[in-house]
Amino acid sequence: MDIIAEFKKGGPAMYVLLPLSVLSLSVIFERLWFWLRILSQEKQIVERVLEAARENWEMAAEIARRATDKPIGRFLYAPLSLPQTDAESFRLALESTAEDEIAGMRRGEKLLETVIALAPLLGLFGTVWGLYQSLGAIKIGDLGTESTAGVTTGIGESLISTAAGLVVAIFSLAFYRLFQAFVVNQVRIFRKAGNDLELLYRQSPPDFSNRTREQLALNEEITQETTREKFTPPRKRGKNRFLEQPPEPPTETDITE
Repeated sequence: MDIIAEFKKGGPAMYVLLPLSVLSLSVIFERLWFWLRILSQEKQIVERVLEAARENWEMAAEIARRATDKPIGRFLYAPLSLPQTDAESFRLALESTAEDEIAGMRRGEKLLETVIALAPLLGLFGTVWGLYQSLGAIKIGDLGTESTAGVTTGIGESLISTAAGLVVAIFSLAFYRLFQAFVVNQVRIFRKAGNDLELLYRQSPPDFSNRTREQLALNEEITQETTREKFTPPRKRGKNRFLEQPPEPPTETDITE
């Protein structure tokens, strides 16, 4: 079967379905690559961060920082990167980062939704257009003769666009549902990892006292150096003879002496 010939038989709607199918395929391949990358090491990152947080919070922060190229790493590193925090700020950092990461995971869904909605309608439009062209060529005097065989063939060819639109829509819908399932699973993983990390924080909060002292000492040293560099002692100004009081005139006693 000649694909190009069948494509041309589908009518003008096929020329719109073609770019839609290309866009859908590009989103599908990009999302598949995205999910394959993050799902391969996600569980291992969560386990390593939680295990390190039970003993050393700074080590847990370092492990999470090295995994910031993945959504789960950025999610766990957000509260651990704060210089000093309380339980409420810790929870808010987890929630805000989770919202951003989940929104990034849904990238491309709107395009797939558009393709799923438009592809069947475009296919139906191509069929209606083909039927209109075929039925318009029928003459009343030709009914029941062999000349109507071409019209029947044209009606059959007009259904190609409907079949093509349904194929594009069904293919896009299958992967759309798959990606939604991945997102729902990620929400569950994020919630569990965040709850476990917050529970560890409440049981044994990290000690920021040493870090605070070091930071204060460093800030004080920087301030002193900056002040020393910028401070210049005022130059000793000479006496202004015009502002001094004139000497008192000598008295007669002084002249006599």
